Amino acid sequence: MKILAINASYRGNKGHTRFLIDKLFKGAAAAGAECQVVTLAQLKINRCLACGQCQTGEGYLECVHEDRDDVAEVFSQMAEADILVYATPVYVFGISGLLKTFLERFYSRGGSGNLQLSKSGLMFHDVDHAICSKPFVALVCCDNLEDETPRNALGYFRTFSRFLDAPQVGALVRNGGRLSGYGHDPEREKQVPKILDVYRAYELAGRELAAEGRIRRSTERRANQEIVPVPLFRVLKRLKPFKRIMVERAREMI
Repeated sequence: MKILAINASYRGNKGHTRFLIDKLFKGAAAAGAECQVVTLAQLKINRCLACGQCQTGEGYLECVHEDRDDVAEVFSQMAEADILVYATPVYVFGISGLLKTFLERFYSRGGSGNLQLSKSGLMFHDVDHAICSKPFVALVCCDNLEDETPRNALGYFRTFSRFLDAPQVGALVRNGGRLSGYGHDPEREKQVPKILDVYRAYELAGRELAAEGRIRRSTERRANQEIVPVPLFRVLKRLKPFKRIMVERAREMI
């Protein structure tokens, strides 16, 4: 089993996204998986020019950037993997621009004029299934505790899955990054002891990916649990008076 993570954080290997990938991969490696991380922030990723050359004549399915940046090499690594992990922080309520720019380069790997039906019954064009249709895990992290914060990113991956025939085999959502110290502040972790169970759940999720090719729902729930040490926090955080208290406490911590 080979698992490839696409780290789409602008902070590269120093961010919370990479920390969570490492937790996931600790479990996967222990279960015998070969794990690799591609850090997009360290690569040259040119944007799609919408020039259409990859859809015509001699340049069919060849991007004009083919030998000018690192995308083709990443595609090659994706083709060799059994499972992908698309890992991104939330930026302006969606996936990072870095990941979006990278994924838009899929356009050169499928004929846009070759209309087909996806397995879910959606009309779409031809895609390179060796790259675009790999089973994947969405790993989304953010600081904000609102459920609304990662909603667009998660919706993006659900739609991605249906159009590209890519089975989504897990969804890991970690909020409260600043609250837990991004994995690098033991003192913060003492204030939110549930985060330690979250990390254990990430390792279990990795083992499940390696052994079963998917993350079990019970493990997802542990990994995605609220870490604020307040009873019924998931319910309370919907109430404005409670939110005002939380905002004031947060200001005191900064």
